[in-house]
Order: sequence, then structure tokens, then C-alpha cells
Amino acid sequence: MDLTEVMRTTPAVREFTPEPVDDATLYGVLESARFAPSGGNRQPWRVVVVKDPTTRRAIADLYALSWREYWAHVERGLVPFAPGESGSWDGPAVDLAAARLKPAPDAFGDGLATVPVMLVVLAHLGSLAVTDNGLGRQSIVGGASVFPFTHNILLAARNAGLGGVMTTVLCRQSDAVQELLGWPPAYALAALVVLGHPVRQVTRLRRREVAEIAFVDRFGGDP
Repeated sequence: MDLTEVMRTTPAVREFTPEPVDDATLYGVLESARFAPSGGNRQPWRVVVVKDPTTRRAIADLYALSWREYWAHVERGLVPFAPGESGSWDGPAVDLAAARLKPAPDAFGDGLATVPVMLVVLAHLGSLAVTDNGLGRQSIVGGASVFPFTHNILLAARNAGLGGVMTTVLCRQSDAVQELLGWPPAYALAALVVLGHPVRQVTRLRRREVAEIAFVDRFGGDP
């Protein structure tokens, strides 16, 4: 596929057919994705391909707990875990313990254990140049050396006729997932990526126009 077409037709896909994705296709996706840029070319990402059904079920159960926390924010019209007006997180805006006990609607999570491909993406923390550490606001920079890789996975999957989505919701249960998968302390859970053959391929995406997101010389200046 043409690069522009791939970029303009890669949505977040959360519904998949039962058709499996063979190892050769997944290898090809990761083979292309690995060329993503990273600070110092340190390539801090590692990927665990989760195939064991018991482990998948456990991850799906942990995801459900995190989703309940997320949904409790959505129900109140809040952006989940977003920093406040000060630019930093001031603590939970909802009762997280209560949220974990309350079931929340989640068609994606309900089928998570049986998705064709489940990838747990890790980041080596010591390889991340977090240049906005200590600035008195929510840090956002560290992921710059990881998320181009996860997006490359989605682009490569689209090129292979697949669909997928990256979610960070599972990070709320990072310690429990670490116990399951056994990564060393120097690494952290960055994202969960799932792939498969989409039930339907959406190719008309709605996004803001360039004039709404790009300005000349100053924020809010000429588009």
C-alpha cells in the first residue's frame, strides 16, 4: 500500500474476526516496526507475544480492573487520570477502589483473551531520555522513544491487511502483569497492542483539519 494511504486509513480497531494471524505475518509486522526512531537509537522496546490461554485470561481480567477505573472517570465526564489545571496530577478524581468493584461496559475487554495477537510492549527505563523530568508538570517525553515503535506496529499491520489498537489502560495493573510475564525491574509496561483481521475496515477517518492544529509563529496565530 502507498504510505499516505496507510497513514490515512489506520484507525483503532477493536473488533476482530476469528481468523488467526500466523507467526510469519506477525514476524513481518515486527520486522518493519523495529525501524522506528528512538533517542540515541537505543531501541528501548521489548515485546512479549502472549499466546498461553491462561496467561491471556489473567491479562484480560487485569485489564478489566483497569478499565473500571477508567470508566468511572468517563461516567463523570472526566478525562481519565488527566493532570489538572496546574499541569500535574493531583491524585484520583474518583474512588478507584470502589470503581474496581463495579462492572463497566467494555466489548473490547470482554473479548480480549481471545484476540488473534496480544503483544505486551515494554520499555527499558534507563534508556529513556526524559528531558522534561523536574519541570513541575506532568512528564510526557519518555514515551517518545517507545510509541513510534508501537505506531509502526499498527501501520505495518494495516499494510498487511490487519487492524489493531494500542492501549495503555493495562498499565494500571503493571505490577500484576509483571508477575505474570517476569520482566526485570529495569523495564516497565508501556502498552498493550492487539492485532487481527478487522470485522470491518474503516477507511474514512475523522480528524481535525490542518488549520485547526498548526499555527504560524505562535500558538493561536495564523493557521
